Amino acid sequence: MSVSGFKEVIESESNNQTVDFINVCTPAEYKEKHIKGVRSAPLDTLHTRVDELNKKKTIYIHCRSGNRGRQAIEKLRSLGVTAELVNVEGGLLAWEEAGHETGSFTKRLPLMRQVFIGAGGLMLGGLVLAHLIDYQFLLIPLFVSIGLLISGITGWCGMALLLSKMPWNK
Repeated sequence: MSVSGFKEVIESESNNQTVDFINVCTPAEYKEKHIKGVRSAPLDTLHTRVDELNKKKTIYIHCRSGNRGRQAIEKLRSLGVTAELVNVEGGLLAWEEAGHETGSFTKRLPLMRQVFIGAGGLMLGGLVLAHLIDYQFLLIPLFVSIGLLISGITGWCGMALLLSKMPWNK
């Protein structure tokens, strides 16, 4: 479903008890920025919500870009959820690009900026240590680079997942 169609559905169906709107991003991402009227249901907790979700007729799912939304639909289908599952194509990024309003619960540093700072710091530190102490410290920037490539290809970022669990992101 397009974000313009999703906006219309939120406006017309927000009081309908048989319809649900969920954001499958991490709690930290949800606090940082979310679509008003959509509740948080992180992808890694969906297995605990099957009974609750089976009471719904239609469930609209979104994430940051659409990838985790598709994963959530596959996961919910495999868990036996019988509701109609609809993914919002492009997710929150497309929502913002269309000029629609978002909400926020925090003023902390955005999670992706934390990832960039962490990755850059690890790479720089590994290079300095390799130059000063031992060439084997080059493994640090190598593994960070591999992680960034995997993140870019799959949309799954291990460092973002790890950082989202840190106390300052709760």
